[in-house]
Amino acid sequence: MYLVFIAMMALNMSKEVLVAFGSMNEKLEESNATTEQRNVAAMQGLQTKAGEQAEKYAQLAQKAETINQLSQELDTYIAGVKTDLTGELDDPQDYQAMDKPDVLDEKFFKGGKISPEGEEFVEKINTYREGIISTLGEDFSTLNNEIARKFNTDEVEDSEGTKKPWLTYNFEGFPLIASITQLTQLQSDVKTTENDVLSAMLAGQLQEEVSMSNYTTILETEKSAYYQGETFDGAIVLGRSDETTKPNKIELKLDGRTLSESDYSLQGGKVILNVPAGNAGDHTITGQLIFNEGGEEPIEVAVNQKFAVIPKPNSATISADKMNVLYRGVKNPLTISMAGVPDNNVQANAPGLSRTSGSSYVMDVTTLQQREVKINVTGTIDGKSYPSSSTFRIKDIPSPVGSIRKETGSVKMQRNSLEVSEVGAELLDFDFDIGLRVNGFSFKVSGQPTVTVRGNRLDNAAKAALRRAGRGETVQIFDIDATLTTNSGYKLKKIAPVFIELTN
Repeated sequence: MYLVFIAMMALNMSKEVLVAFGSMNEKLEESNATTEQRNVAAMQGLQTKAGEQAEKYAQLAQKAETINQLSQELDTYIAGVKTDLTGELDDPQDYQAMDKPDVLDEKFFKGGKISPEGEEFVEKINTYREGIISTLGEDFSTLNNEIARKFNTDEVEDSEGTKKPWLTYNFEGFPLIASITQLTQLQSDVKTTENDVLSAMLAGQLQEEVSMSNYTTILETEKSAYYQGETFDGAIVLGRSDETTKPNKIELKLDGRTLSESDYSLQGGKVILNVPAGNAGDHTITGQLIFNEGGEEPIEVAVNQKFAVIPKPNSATISADKMNVLYRGVKNPLTISMAGVPDNNVQANAPGLSRTSGSSYVMDVTTLQQREVKINVTGTIDGKSYPSSSTFRIKDIPSPVGSIRKETGSVKMQRNSLEVSEVGAELLDFDFDIGLRVNGFSFKVSGQPTVTVRGNRLDNAAKAALRRAGRGETVQIFDIDATLTTNSGYKLKKIAPVFIELTN
C-alpha cells in the first residue's frame, strides 16, 4: 500500500514541481553543450600534440579517441530515447502536461518486467562503463572507481529494504519530465566523465601543451637574492621541461649585453647561466629561445626575466606559511630565516614556538590569552648579531557549519539516504586542513520531540522520528557537538545547523 501511495503522489505531482523539473532539464542541456565544446577543444589539442610529438602523445591520443567514441555513442543513444519519449507531444516544453509515466513505462517495462528496450538501455550503460574502465587501465584506478560508482546499474535497495532492479528504481512510475531530466543528467555524467578523463590524462594542461607558442619561461634560482660579487647561477627553463625540449638557437642579453656560449649551458631542457651577479639592484635577462617545429617557421619563445642583487642583510625575514595570523587549537607552520645567514645561526624565540628543521617552525598559541604575540629573531654573521622581531595576531578557529554528506546549509535528499548518511562539521574557507569529529547532535522533525543522538549518524530513535516526517518536510540537525581530531581539548565555537528537505 505504501508503494501505491507513493506512485499516486508521483502521478499527482504539482504543476510547479513539473515546471521545476523542466527548468532543471534545460539548464542541464545548456551545461552539457558547454562541456561538449570543452571536450572537442581538448581532443583537438591532444591530436595536434600527438602529431608534433608522437612518441609522447600518440598512445594517449588513441585512448582519448576510444573514450570519445564510447561517450558519443552512449550520448547519441540517450538522445534518441528522449526523442522517442517526446515525439508524440504537441509541445515538448509544456512540462505541466508531462505528468504521467505511461510513455516511458510502456517503453521500458512490460507485464511487470523490464522490456527488451529497457534491457538494451541498461546494457548500453554497462558497455560504456566497462569500455571506459578497460581503456583507462590500472594507471587511473581512482578515476575508474568513480566511473564504476557513477554508472553502477546493480540492484538498489529502497527505503523499505526491498531490492529492485536499477532501471525500475530510477525510472518506473515517475512523471515523464522527471525521467527526461534523469536522462539528461546521465548525458551530463557521460560528458563530464570524458572531460575528467582528458584532464587526468594531461594533468589539466592540454591547452598549454598544444604548441610551443603557448610556453612561457621560468627563472629558477637557488635563492631569491644575491650579494655583490657573487656568481648568479639562475636557470631559464620552460614551463614543461625535459630532455627533449631543447631550443635550436639561444639569443640572450643580460642588461643589454649579449651573452656568449661560454656564459650558459644546456642541461635537461634548462638554460643554465654562469655569469657574474653584478652590482646591487635589479638586473634583466632578455632575448628569445628559438625552436624549429615540424619544418614550419621557427617559433620564438620570448625571454623577459628579472633578478635582484641585494647587499648583505641587517634584518630578518619572517613569513607565516598560511598568513600573518596564528590560530589557537592548531600547529601553525612558520618559516623563519635571515637572508645570507645559515639556518643554524638563526635563533627565534616566542611562547609556544619550536623548530622542526632548518628554517621551518611550528607555533602553538592555544594557551595564550592575548591577541598578539611577538617573535624575536637573532641572526649571527661573522660573530656579529642582527636582532629583529615581528608581531602576529592570534585568532580563534572560526565557527564550523554542520553538514550531511559533506553538504552544508539547506540540503535536499531522500529519506533512506539521510538514515545512513554521516553528520559532519566543516570549516569553510579555512586555511588549515584539520579534521573535525562529531560526537553527537540533536535531531528535530516538526511536531515530534527533539531526539538527542550520540555519534555521527541517526540512531534508532531519530530514524523512527524521521519515518513520521512527510515528503517535502524539512528536518533539522542542530546543537552539533564536535571536537578537533588533533586537539580534543580545544573548544570550538557554536556549530551552525543543517536543514534537510525530504524528497520522498
